Amino acid sequence: MNFPQLKIGHMTPKVPIMQGGMGVGISLSKLASAVANAGGIGIISGTGITTDEMRSHIRKARELTNGKGYIGVNVLFAMNEFSEKMKAALEEKVDFVISGAGISRDMYAWGRQAGIPVLSIVSSAKLARISERLGAAAVVVEGFEAGGHLGTDRPMFDILPEVVEAVSIPVIAAGGIMYGGDIAKALAMGASGVQMGTRFVASDECDAPLVFKQKYVDACEDDLILVKTTVGLSGRAIKNNLTKLLMGPNKLKITKCRDCLKNCSYRFCTLDSLIQTVNGDVENGLVFAGARVGEIKEILPVQKIIDNLTLEYVEAM
Repeated sequence: MNFPQLKIGHMTPKVPIMQGGMGVGISLSKLASAVANAGGIGIISGTGITTDEMRSHIRKARELTNGKGYIGVNVLFAMNEFSEKMKAALEEKVDFVISGAGISRDMYAWGRQAGIPVLSIVSSAKLARISERLGAAAVVVEGFEAGGHLGTDRPMFDILPEVVEAVSIPVIAAGGIMYGGDIAKALAMGASGVQMGTRFVASDECDAPLVFKQKYVDACEDDLILVKTTVGLSGRAIKNNLTKLLMGPNKLKITKCRDCLKNCSYRFCTLDSLIQTVNGDVENGLVFAGARVGEIKEILPVQKIIDNLTLEYVEAM
């Protein structure tokens, strides 16, 4: 029994699995190309890297996939470089652009002009309808179980049927998807595919350092915490020295403001804290993770993860 065919614009991947765009430096060309080569859809995160670095990773991913498979870029609307990076991604002829942390009417217009699908990350039926009306090719509905910044306190499987009913474009389920059985459940509820982030962090090809991946393998449910970041949203992270400080009343000292956000609380530097972790300091930087990270027990090749998900899906069906 095969997966049903996911189709978004020109994209018809072998498996209806999209890898989440994770910054800073967690999903770049190595992970995105591995997922694309395994039959899924890969995403390069444009967060926390320069526009030139993003262009380089797009080109590198194309080399690693021999120009086959599907590679997109995640560009967050909340970042000051949103317009510059999105236009650069379109110039590089990515297969699609996906954006969250806000909606811009312009981004859909730019996508139409370039003939490239634009996807939106949403957390409600209302936002999904707005996205479709503005021109989104598909929406990713992200529930409370997701890692990183959260746009809702509702479980994904509660929101999913509302979004499916609200729009006629493909709906991708995200947040708490860990096994093939979760994929089967999402598809049965009307999703066209799923997006997975946390499971792909613990992969050989993930661009994060090994110490970051090991943090996932070692984590349990009690190790997770919600922290309010300077973006203005709560984010799910693995407890460490930094989260202890963030739970206190004081601002953390910012040595240099990177001026990366359109709106910032300046309580600490979210970008710096993410760069800390990708540089290997998983105690003094944010380690974002999904709610089910405790179920991950080993680091595997991306192809093995996709193969396992496929077998699990068949068993569930």
